[in-house]
Amino acid sequence: MRSKLLYACGLLAALLLVRNLYVVLLQLPDDADQGAVYRIIFYHVPSWFTAGMAVLTALVASVAYLIRKDLWWDTLAVAATEIAVVFITIGLVTGSIWGRVAWGIWWTWDARLTSALVCWLLYAGYLVLRTAIEDPSARARISAVFSIFAFADIPIVWYSIEWFRTQHPAPVLRGEGYMDPQMKAALYANWPALMLLAAVLLAVRMRQEAARRELDGLRRQAHSL
Repeated sequence: MRSKLLYACGLLAALLLVRNLYVVLLQLPDDADQGAVYRIIFYHVPSWFTAGMAVLTALVASVAYLIRKDLWWDTLAVAATEIAVVFITIGLVTGSIWGRVAWGIWWTWDARLTSALVCWLLYAGYLVLRTAIEDPSARARISAVFSIFAFADIPIVWYSIEWFRTQHPAPVLRGEGYMDPQMKAALYANWPALMLLAAVLLAVRMRQEAARRELDGLRRQAHSL
C-alpha cells in the first residue's frame, strides 16, 4: 500500500512539473527587462523554499532524537538533510545561470550569495561528518548537535535579501519586490510540485537508510561472533 502511494505521489509530482513547465515556457511572456532568462525564477525560488522545509524537518528530527534517543529520528534527519543539499544546490546553480546573463558573471561574493554558499557548506559538511563516525548512537548524537548548529545560518539566508542592498535583486514575494500576479501564481504553483517530489525522495531515502542501518547491525553481529 505504501509503495503504491509512493508511486502515485511520484507520478503526481511529475505531472505537476510537466504542466508547470508548459505554463512557464509557452504561456508566460518574456520579462520586459530580463527577457527569457527570468523564467529561471520559477525553479530558483521554489527550490529555496523546498530546501527551507527540508532543513526545518532536519532540525525538528535532530531535536527529537536528542530528546527521545530513537534512531528513526536520525534517519529522518539525514534523509531530510540530503534533500536539502540537493535543493540548495539547485538554488545556487540556477542563481548562477541567471547571474551570468543578468550580471555578466557566474558568481560574485555578494553577502546574500555568500550566506547561501555557507549554508550549502554546512549541510554538506553534516553529511561528510556522518561518514567519519562508525558508532550509530554517537553518529546520531553528534550529527543532531551539528544540524542544530547549522540551522543558525538559515535566518541569515532568509533575511539577507532584505538586510543587504547588493547586486542581488529585491525579493519578489515580499518587501520591496514586485511580480506580475500571473507570474507569481505560476511561481507558487511550482512549489507544491517540488515539495511533493522532495517528499517522495525523502520517503525513498528513509527506506534506504533504514535498510543500510539494519545491514550494518547484521555486520557488527557477524564480526562479534
